[in-house]
Amino acid sequence: MAKEQSILRERIKTDLREPKRYKVIIHNDDFTTMDFVVMILVIVFFKTTAEAEKMMLDVHQKGQAVVGIYSYDIACSKVDKATRMARDNGYPLRLTVSPE
Repeated sequence: MAKEQSILRERIKTDLREPKRYKVIIHNDDFTTMDFVVMILVIVFFKTTAEAEKMMLDVHQKGQAVVGIYSYDIACSKVDKATRMARDNGYPLRLTVSPE
């Protein structure tokens, strides 16, 4: 008798989803200089000088502004870097991460 070969293919269900996105929000305070905020936006968030100045004015007038939308890990690392730079320069700048 001939041997039968059977190929068993198992279907694996993969549930791939887009990662959740998080907003990085910068908050206004009375001590952090406008120039420093612009510098943070250019260095940490890679904004052009014109974009950074517009965002800085939005923060100053409205109290807060969304500076970027990222995955959770990237949002947290950008907030940590900007906060560390602010503390090293003696500013109480506050940035937060919230779900989109």
